[in-house]
Amino acid sequence: MKVSAWFMGAVAALTLGGPASAQDVWRTVEPANLLVIDTVHGRILVELEPRMAPNHVERVRTLADRGFYDGVPFHRVIPGFMAQTGDPTGTGAGGSDLLDVKAEFAFRRGAQDGFVPVPNAGPGLVGLMGVMPVSSQPDAQMMFTVDKKTPAQGLFCPATVGMARSGPVDSANSQFYLMTGRNDRLNGTYTPFGRVVQGMEAVRAIKAGEDAMDGAVQGEPDRMVRVRTAAAMPAGERPTVRVMDPSSPTYQASIETTRAARGAAFNVCDLMPLVEVTP
Repeated sequence: MKVSAWFMGAVAALTLGGPASAQDVWRTVEPANLLVIDTVHGRILVELEPRMAPNHVERVRTLADRGFYDGVPFHRVIPGFMAQTGDPTGTGAGGSDLLDVKAEFAFRRGAQDGFVPVPNAGPGLVGLMGVMPVSSQPDAQMMFTVDKKTPAQGLFCPATVGMARSGPVDSANSQFYLMTGRNDRLNGTYTPFGRVVQGMEAVRAIKAGEDAMDGAVQGEPDRMVRVRTAAAMPAGERPTVRVMDPSSPTYQASIETTRAARGAAFNVCDLMPLVEVTP
């Protein structure tokens, strides 16, 4: 069993000084929500978030389990920003034979969704919902809405996975990107649908593109070797991922450690999941 945690910027990885608290709460990621991306640099595990973007999650599941992404290149890679893939042609203009997906830039969050606020970590009310960094309206607004929910949106922080599109907002199809840096300009204008929970070192090792060509990779690009949901893998091959609930004492302590290290620059984007992966 491997335990790992990442904190971005100047913050080093959290090392648990002894056993985690008995009060910590762990959640096992459902196999259908675990995207397994194998690359020459190692395995990347992504937890998909259907509460946030159900149609985009379903599209990626469908294409992954069809084998569509196998051998597809990372055609646009900008260090400190993102690595983009999902186009079999490698030109950035290709896609699948399926219809485009309508934008899911924001969603409606209910009290049961487990949003954990992180005070003084960005403008407005921000926090974590599962592994996803989220900006939200307060719970108090739920009292006045018919569906007892409030508006929220995922944030494009390091390790967020978002859907690429062309100019029209409803033009997402098969391409997606793995964030390696924070980019607030994408918030509310692109659809986030998951987050890397293990393998950011592999993401950062992907062959970079040329600055003068907006990150387009020249020569032979790195590729996704195989992409499947864990649910589509044989039981003996599928990884099991447990994620610590951000309300747990150990995770809350890690937030304060990160806050102290980052000082006035502290932001919810500095926080990454604490996970256990088997095997």
